[in-house]
Amino acid sequence: MKVLITGGLGLIGHNTVLHLTRLGHDVAVIDNLTNYGVIPQQELDYLMQQRRVKFPLSVRCYTNDIADAAAVDSIIAGEQPDVVIHMASFPRQKVVNANPGLGAKVMIEGLINMLESANTHSVKRFVYISSSMVYGDFRDDVCEDAICRPQGQYGIMKLAGEALVKDYQRRGCFDYTIIRPSAVYGPLDVEDRVISRFMMQALRGGWLNVNGVAETLDFTYVDDAAEGIANASLVDQTKNRTYNITKSHSVTLLQAAKMIVSMVGQGSIQVGDRDLDFPSRGSLNVDAARQDFGYDPKVDVAEGFLSYYNWLTTSTHWQ
Repeated sequence: MKVLITGGLGLIGHNTVLHLTRLGHDVAVIDNLTNYGVIPQQELDYLMQQRRVKFPLSVRCYTNDIADAAAVDSIIAGEQPDVVIHMASFPRQKVVNANPGLGAKVMIEGLINMLESANTHSVKRFVYISSSMVYGDFRDDVCEDAICRPQGQYGIMKLAGEALVKDYQRRGCFDYTIIRPSAVYGPLDVEDRVISRFMMQALRGGWLNVNGVAETLDFTYVDDAAEGIANASLVDQTKNRTYNITKSHSVTLLQAAKMIVSMVGQGSIQVGDRDLDFPSRGSLNVDAARQDFGYDPKVDVAEGFLSYYNWLTTSTHWQ
């Protein structure tokens, strides 16, 4: 099968590429290599090189922006993919808040460019990578049919993206699959996420700032998320359905910080107030994914944190 992945050089994206190629699929990637205005360019250059060098030579990479409709259409016309996996996005709420106009250009205009071109060139399946942020505040075991009340522009635009994708299916353009991951982490991640920030601050002997003593996240190891996304994209049972793809186990930010300090052997923890820019989140129910395509997240936080720590301590950039 021919698969085109936008954002295919991102943390989840490049792992999804590797999983699909191991299964024998023909994969192409669109990624504009942006630093979103917040990632140090030297760090990004290192990560992109390390991610791309893992690809088989058969993977074709296009460094275009999905906001460029003509470029998108030219690539899809040339590749003629059966499936598009759309991951390209502003990566999290803080980055969208810093530049909501540019966030909307990527998350809405860029998405529409992909949808229009996918329809024009007879793509069979459009897989949209959404976010657990669409739910807003939620407790443990939330299912995909829960009412979505997103807080903040990132979650709002992700939910709007889901509606756009569904509308193209309603019009008979193609089938869709929507994926909602949560708090993905692992080797080759940028420093500007919760677990990576905690890990780096501990390695530097600094302070790990925990925003809210009782706040939790459903931390998901990147290999589990990527395998789930790849498998969901390939089977008929997932057509026109929405899935949570997470570890399905909530851990408090304070617990995560304590585990990392103990693992690294240094660092101090400072607990502050909850960050009101973010909803309170628990764990997500993944029973539908287990039933429909055998999703089976294997890596718990202790194993995942250790894997990430071992990568950081051997990484030439971070050394």
